[in-house]
Amino acid sequence: MADRLERLTTLVANLLDTRTPLTLEQIVRNVPGYPEEKASYRRQFERDKDTLRGIGVPISVETVGAETMYRIKPDEYYLPALDLTPEEQAAIHVAVTAVRLPGVGTDTALWKIGGQEGEAVPALASLPTTPALAELFDAYRKRATVTFTHRGATRRLDPYGLVFRRGHWYVVGRDHDREGPRSFRADRIDGVTVGAPGAFTVPEGLDPATLLRDDPMRFGSEEPSVEARILVDAEQAAFVVEELGEAAVESRNGDGSVVVTTTVTNRAAFLSFVLGLLDRAEVLGPPELRTRMVDWLDAIAAGAA
Repeated sequence: MADRLERLTTLVANLLDTRTPLTLEQIVRNVPGYPEEKASYRRQFERDKDTLRGIGVPISVETVGAETMYRIKPDEYYLPALDLTPEEQAAIHVAVTAVRLPGVGTDTALWKIGGQEGEAVPALASLPTTPALAELFDAYRKRATVTFTHRGATRRLDPYGLVFRRGHWYVVGRDHDREGPRSFRADRIDGVTVGAPGAFTVPEGLDPATLLRDDPMRFGSEEPSVEARILVDAEQAAFVVEELGEAAVESRNGDGSVVVTTTVTNRAAFLSFVLGLLDRAEVLGPPELRTRMVDWLDAIAAGAA
């Protein structure tokens, strides 16, 4: 894996650092790691080219006479100058410091877009990372079947997409073992093995979100379910009603706010949903959920202090 990463990095550097496109033979001479036999190094280069294009590297193919040649045009590869105002940079600085991701630093990214402006803010939330997510995205991109362990059982899935909902990532697709569409929460997946690329095709016109089994707040291992009541102010009312459906509206108030009700089994998903509304929502009941929400917010505030 390290050798392949080094080869891909050197390949990108060579294709960028050239004024004229390169032939395949020139590339193979300049980039260590390719086989000596022509058919083999051609196949290896095609795999490398597909990999780089899959992550957004714009490799240009040009024909000069009878030769097929390659390069990466800098103006297509590099991020153009953003020309952010100090106020825009300050807003980005506040945004990226408001959420803490374990093991992820923000300083480097901030300096790349013009440096830090203004004051950072205490983190409003700390979100866990999901180890399986990178491999699941890779499998989705390659159209490769994945094998993994979920709740102690081995599953095989053609990943049709990944969906983020209520603070969690879900992989959705065709389950080989159940012979039908299924969804799995990514942070409950272990031991991902990615199969050969091109193993399946995603049905035309499919919206992966339609395969996500009901609302995440409504399923899980916690029992019993409860009916949650939330007061949502006018600014977020339309969004919440769209998310939960018109049937969830208990009452509409003269100031544009609404009271909605929804069935909750997965308390963690519910808390994440309400947290995403920031100070635009208040849990009215039941007392169990309201207390749990307050305790969680107090813990976040204490951790940021």
